[in-house]
Parts: sequence; structure tokens; C-alpha cells
Amino acid sequence: MSDESRPSPAAPPAETSADTRTNTRTAVVIPAAGRGVRLGPGAPKALRALGGTPMLIHAVRAMAASRAVSLVVVVAPPDGAAEVKSLLDAHALPGGAPSGSWGSTDFLVVPGGESRQESVRLGLDALPPEYDIVLVHDAARPLVPVDTVDAVIETVREGASAVVPALPLSDTVKQVEPAAVPGEPEPVVATPERARLRAVQTPQGFDRGTLVRAHETVSGEVTDDASMVERLGRTVVVVPGHEEAFKVTRPLDLVLAEAVLARRRLNDGF
Repeated sequence: MSDESRPSPAAPPAETSADTRTNTRTAVVIPAAGRGVRLGPGAPKALRALGGTPMLIHAVRAMAASRAVSLVVVVAPPDGAAEVKSLLDAHALPGGAPSGSWGSTDFLVVPGGESRQESVRLGLDALPPEYDIVLVHDAARPLVPVDTVDAVIETVREGASAVVPALPLSDTVKQVEPAAVPGEPEPVVATPERARLRAVQTPQGFDRGTLVRAHETVSGEVTDDASMVERLGRTVVVVPGHEEAFKVTRPLDLVLAEAVLARRRLNDGF
């Protein structure tokens, strides 16, 4: 890892911050190494423009908006760490912050792996030892409100090993037997009770030791880090998510994200 990618020493947290009161420090790992093929051809998904600014920058800003977050680790495409580092420097928040930080939040860029799971593990490996709470956030969820970030962190501080923000489902869900040939009708085998189902978002928050242990011991394909913790037999708890924390996966999602961002700028000067 080059010296330019290492974070600047963080200033001591303000006496009024929640980190000081609880003697914990919080870092965020943002895996941003995926290509995002469902969004169409072009740049990696995290670098696609949203309101003229790459989605990754919106995602990092969303994490840095929390006063509890003092370090953001961005896991870049394996051959794109220098480009991502330059991008973060170019979009640093106003105020004359040194390279490697946005105001009171430091950032670090590391090369990612071939899979999301490997990329998150590489981000974890890069964390300094003083961070006790780790959030994992999708770069493709650029508009998550700071209240959601803070709720996840606070729940981990209160003793939860793993926390996920989630929303109730508005649609009925059917479990099916996958068709042998794509496009053929699929028979329904069950209808889960919708009241017991949730659509999970990020950032997902973890006690660092629990997340590290999950990445050391759980193998096989998983869809999120909380699933890995579940396989350890540890309890994962849910806090309310937010409708604006949706994942930008397909072209229509990008249209919706542009509309949300335009409304924020009109109403809040975001």
C-alpha cells in the first residue's frame, strides 16, 4: 500500500461526540470494486455520475455526515485505487482539509478483490486497530440519510453484534421452483407471511471482532455481511431503514436517484 493511500492521523474526537462518551471509534468499509453490469455499459457502477457527481462520492459523503464516523475505507477496483484516491481528493469537502481526509473524517483507498466478500475482507484488513465498530455500506446506495447511519451505530454501541436497516415489504412475495429453462413459467411453492419479511439495506453495522470472525470462518457465496454473521449463530437485529436508501442497480433506479437528489437540492440546498 502506498503512503499516499494511508489516512492522516485523526484528530481527537470532540468532547461532545458520542464516540468520546462511549470510548468507541467507528469506521466504514465501502466496497466499490464491482462493475455493475445491470446498469449498462460504461464506467464501474460506483463511478457513474449522479447529479454530476460520482455515486461513490455521494456514498462517502453520506457516511462522513455522521459525527460518529471518523474513517471511511473505500475498496476500489483492483487496478483503480489511484484513480479513486484522486477522485476523493478532488471532491473533498470544503474547509481546507488535508489530502486523505474530508473535514474530521479520514479516508483510505485500498485495491479490492474478485468478489464483494473478498473486497470487504481487504477493507477490514486495512483498518487500524483502534476501531471497534465497523459499518459496511454499498457504494450503490448513495442517498442514505444520516439518521439511518446514526441509528445503526447507536444500536451496535448498545451491545448488538450485528445491525441492519430494513423496510417492510409492500409487495406479496412468492417462493418458486426455478425453471429449468430461463423464461419458462415457474411454479409457486410457498407464500411467506409478508408481515415477517423485511427488505434489507446498508450501512450494516457490526462489532468489529464479530465481523472479522465471520470473514475468517464463513465460506461460500453470501448476499450481505449480516448473512455471514447469521451463519456464526449470532443474532442480527433490524432497525428502521429509509426509502431513500435504495440501491441503484438498473437504469430506472438511476432516474429515481436523480429525482431524489434534485428534490433535496431544491428543498434543502443539499
